[in-house]
Amino acid sequence: MRYLAAQSVAEATGALAAEAGVTRILSGGTDVLVQLKAGMVEPDLIVDVKKLPGMREIRAEAGGFRVGAAVAGAELGEHAAFCAAWPGVAEGFQLIGSTQVQGRATMAGNLCNASPAADSVPALVAGGVVARIAGPGGERDLPVADIPAGPGKTNLKKGEFITSFFFPARAMGASDAYLRFIPRTEMDIAVSSAAVNLTIGADGKVSAAEVALGAVAPTVVRVPAAAKAIIGTKLDDAALAAMAKACEAACNPIDDKRGTIAFRTHTAGVLACRAARIAHERAGGKA
Repeated sequence: MRYLAAQSVAEATGALAAEAGVTRILSGGTDVLVQLKAGMVEPDLIVDVKKLPGMREIRAEAGGFRVGAAVAGAELGEHAAFCAAWPGVAEGFQLIGSTQVQGRATMAGNLCNASPAADSVPALVAGGVVARIAGPGGERDLPVADIPAGPGKTNLKKGEFITSFFFPARAMGASDAYLRFIPRTEMDIAVSSAAVNLTIGADGKVSAAEVALGAVAPTVVRVPAAAKAIIGTKLDDAALAAMAKACEAACNPIDDKRGTIAFRTHTAGVLACRAARIAHERAGGKA
């Protein structure tokens, strides 16, 4: 196994593209190092990218934020302006692991590990967040929703890795929320999860919305029908009931020791409704 502490994006992408064997990116390391120790993967090349320019930065851009791919959960949680604008993203990211893990874990790693139950991903998808990807052919932008391809698989090409995420400017009356169900009180993997991103208009009604579910399908799932159910409403009971029904219809979970298909499906709808209420309140809405 070879280790490369890349000094430039070009060096990193070139090495990744040239390696014929198994490669891994080291950014936070909270997934890769565990997999190495457990013998789950034996990479021929590990490329450390966390010291590349911009990888640990959070900066304003076009009214929104550009967040480096190596920014840790603890670092993002200390950025008051970001957390005020994107509380659902921040709370989802900060549910990953323990305090010690938060000092290292990154959104890019959580996304590219490609677990359907990844806690940071639903809020990124619901927020329309776009990843910037570096590769041998240069840079390209891709919505986070298009990156996971299935459990443990992504749509990134050989030699590519994520360098940053762009969070668009927030409209007035916009906010988000993320909730999950876990068997224990902390440090567990979601049995089901939901993120809601919405905007409230001058009339107090939801004018725009996005809903994403986690742990109930091979990848995080956008549910346009659930968003449509609450647009034009103040989240009355009928709207929330329609939202829950749409979420349940979008689920395609598995049965395992942590949750049954029926349980995952039901809780996804419940969590989405609760997250919608939280996001609505954060955005300044009133029931």
